Amino acid sequence: MIMGYHPLQIVPAILVSELFTGLTAGYLHHKAKNVNFKFGSKDFKIAMVMAVCSIFGSVIAVFLAIKLPSLWVKLYIGILVFAMGVVILVFAARTFRFSWKKITSLGLLAAFNKGISGGGYGPLVTGGQILSGVNSKNAIGITSLAEGLTCLVGVVTYLAFTNHTVEWNLAPSLVVGAMLSVPLAAFTVKKFNPRGLKIIVGVATVVLGLLTLGKIIF
Repeated sequence: MIMGYHPLQIVPAILVSELFTGLTAGYLHHKAKNVNFKFGSKDFKIAMVMAVCSIFGSVIAVFLAIKLPSLWVKLYIGILVFAMGVVILVFAARTFRFSWKKITSLGLLAAFNKGISGGGYGPLVTGGQILSGVNSKNAIGITSLAEGLTCLVGVVTYLAFTNHTVEWNLAPSLVVGAMLSVPLAAFTVKKFNPRGLKIIVGVATVVLGLLTLGKIIF
């Protein structure tokens, strides 16, 4: 969006890219022991809750994305991502109690964001999990796997129900560029302490929100 593309032109291509990177990153985070995705583990259960929520959130979002003016979609994304970053930084030193209710609500909201915009999932889900009592390293790994599954639902929905011209030529570059970052990301998360990661996530989320809002305003 910052480069001038209309959301409906780029969202499906972004979803394809993040389908590949999300599943690959989830696997590498598991191998690096940043997260535990063994069947029945807490991390696996959280990721599956997110994935199930994605079925409802993504489908609703795709239909709204078709109907809503792109300006409102961009404003919604920018404000929400910026606000999440601010909340993470304000409460960086605080530890929260884990809650399945929070995780389920977060999954629905994040999947809705992903379907309507192609973005906002990672910052929202990672930050939301931290605020729901999940360790920052686990939150990043869980987000990767859940995002890949959410993107799969989003891509299928767009292909089935939209006729908008998609910039599919962007997909190969997005996939290659994002896949190159995955091994480095898993290694970096392994080396950082949880408090430092929380601050990095908060700052990056604020910057992404400001860039999106700045593009709209200026």
